Formats: sequence, C-alpha cells, structure tokens
Amino acid sequence: MATSPRAAASILPTTGTPDPIQLHMQAVNSLSRCKAMLTANEPMYLFALNFLAEAQQAIDALRALELKREG
Repeated sequence: MATSPRAAASILPTTGTPDPIQLHMQAVNSLSRCKAMLTANEPMYLFALNFLAEAQQAIDALRALELKREG
C-alpha cells in the first residue's frame, strides 16, 4: 500500500528532508497495526499486508537517509 499524501506530508518537514523520528514511529505503529490485524478474533490478512507495506516503506526511507548521511 502506498503512503497516503497526507501521511507523506507529515513526514516531510518544511525543510524538505524526512524526519527520521517520524519515520521510525510510522514503522513501529504500522507494525503494531499489522500485529493487531493478525491477532484479531477474525484475522484481516489484507489489512495486515497493507500495514506491513507501510512499515517497509518507512524502513526503506530510514535506510535511504542513513545511506545519504554516510555517503
């Protein structure tokens, strides 16, 4: 699932660089929602996959920031 424009806007501060703290929290929250979808009385696998994809995108963005900082 792609990050919504509203979510993407909240990650980019006015300086134009992503905020690593917000990206980290997005990853943690998305993984938490993913777990909740999987452990519900009636698991919702598609929603869990969407939240997992959101977490992966946030982690990829964090990785890109780290590589940019190193290189």
